[in-house]
Amino acid sequence: MATAIDFKPTIIGFLCNWCCYGGADLAGVSRFQYPPYLRVIRLMCSGRVDLEFIFRTFAKKADGVFVGGCHLNDCHYNPEGNYDAMGNVLMAKRVLEKIGVNPERLRLEWVSAGEGIRFAEIMNDFSAKVKSLGRLGSSEGIPVAELSSRLQTAEELVPYIKLVERERLRVPVRTEEGYRQFFGSPQFDSLFNELILDKLVMSRIMGFVRRKPVAAAEIPAGLDLEPSEVARHLQQLTERGLLKFDAGQKLVAAV
Repeated sequence: MATAIDFKPTIIGFLCNWCCYGGADLAGVSRFQYPPYLRVIRLMCSGRVDLEFIFRTFAKKADGVFVGGCHLNDCHYNPEGNYDAMGNVLMAKRVLEKIGVNPERLRLEWVSAGEGIRFAEIMNDFSAKVKSLGRLGSSEGIPVAELSSRLQTAEELVPYIKLVERERLRVPVRTEEGYRQFFGSPQFDSLFNELILDKLVMSRIMGFVRRKPVAAAEIPAGLDLEPSEVARHLQQLTERGLLKFDAGQKLVAAV
């Protein structure tokens, strides 16, 4: 087992071509020092970093994910691309928290092509944070295989989450403060729990039952959920005909 001293985290960075990638390049040319943990994926715009990319990257056992784009109101590719990136990251953090992944493993920053020093400072800080958290699963106290299963469930829900965002979770004011206020509001919490969290929990239960027939009493401990929460969702799933009891009174997927 790697110790805190020799652990070298894997950090995947999604950098926009026009600004943050230029800042990273300037940091390298100027020989500003930061740990060599970052593996860069260059994109035309930070707004292209889909929720699916984030969940899949963690599912592939990345210890940290970094998203870097142009400063707000200065996007060089799509005038509102970095606002899309902010919305995706804030939503991803909320989902990650609910499935047991420390949201501090995901970070979003704005870096211009002339801010090589800033890029190096951010990567020094983020690398230290991820290293302190340890390998994915360490700070969470959950086996990586189980975390990967939860992340896969979240990834499969991305089309549904996008639909909910478009229809019910639109940010009213496209400013940095507007996004942070909306995602931190009681209104968002209520809608998130009703429209996304319940769907996420039911999908986890369905995935657990599909692996093998199980008794209803096994599910709370198997998924680290409250028995009352599991009972509520099992009632909905059986009423909808998605789950049923077999001859041995074990739950099986009906579809």
